[in-house]
Amino acid sequence: MGMWRWIRRIVLYALAIAVLLAGVGAVYQWYGSKQDKKTFQPAGKLYEVKGRKMHLYTGGTGDVTAVFASGWGTASPYADFSTLYGGLEPHVKVAVYDRFGYGFSDSSGGVKRDIDTITDEIHELLAVSGQKPPYILIGHSLGSLEMIRYAQRFPKEVKGLLMIDGGSPEYYAASPGYTVIPAVYRTLRVTGALRTLYRFHGFAAWANSENNGELLLPNGMKKISKTAMLLKAGNRDMTDEMRQSTNNAKIVLAGPKPLQAPMTVLTADYLGKLSEDADWQDSQAALPSWSVSGKQLIVKDSSHYIHGYQPDVVVRELLKLAGE
Repeated sequence: MGMWRWIRRIVLYALAIAVLLAGVGAVYQWYGSKQDKKTFQPAGKLYEVKGRKMHLYTGGTGDVTAVFASGWGTASPYADFSTLYGGLEPHVKVAVYDRFGYGFSDSSGGVKRDIDTITDEIHELLAVSGQKPPYILIGHSLGSLEMIRYAQRFPKEVKGLLMIDGGSPEYYAASPGYTVIPAVYRTLRVTGALRTLYRFHGFAAWANSENNGELLLPNGMKKISKTAMLLKAGNRDMTDEMRQSTNNAKIVLAGPKPLQAPMTVLTADYLGKLSEDADWQDSQAALPSWSVSGKQLIVKDSSHYIHGYQPDVVVRELLKLAGE
């Protein structure tokens, strides 16, 4: 009996220490977030969409506007796509939006993240901010779904589509939306663990390994990316996006196909390891069939965030679609 009493005490002490550490971490996160919000100011402008503030960065010049959709969980789309601005803005207009729950935008307030709601929000944002078609729609990763859906619903506005390692509707329809992933991000964030990890040298590069460790981002953009993660990672909107992803893909599958606008599919070679994921490789090869004029280009020496490895390739192919 004595031994079990000691075991019980040890377990209780361990639980008490865990609760104490979680409490301390939560206070650390609260205070850090309060400080971060003082300097985390919009890079573009905030516009009222569905009664809440949505962020849009714009730049460049020209008759064509390139509209960018980030992948799931990319907390700062503005920082993420910044490797492309220098090559694009002398030739085309650039419009990078933060979905609700991302970057400088508000949360959605609990509005379901279904694909038609998201594309309605994008459409309204582009209108109230004064953007004018024709648009080149660029979708990275899961952002491909909203760009394809936008082209289905508003085809007259779309001049072309560019997928940056964007998944096909068929691929996402067959993939369950694992909400455990955002749950892990959220837990790390609210307990202060993520903030603590960022203090270790090399963690930021490791966490962004699919984005070339953010090597091509200037320090200012790296700071924005990090701050956005510390404020937004795994939040309710991101969680529901993941939860809705399978059904959102099925909605796209039920829509018009093929699209009348040309589509270029940029597929990462995953640093020579693309063939190790046959399902992804095959789905990428089939994705151009979503357009009457589709093509695929395998981008060598790149990973999932192609624009973090080979931005010149992305710029070149986008300008081709724009007719530049």
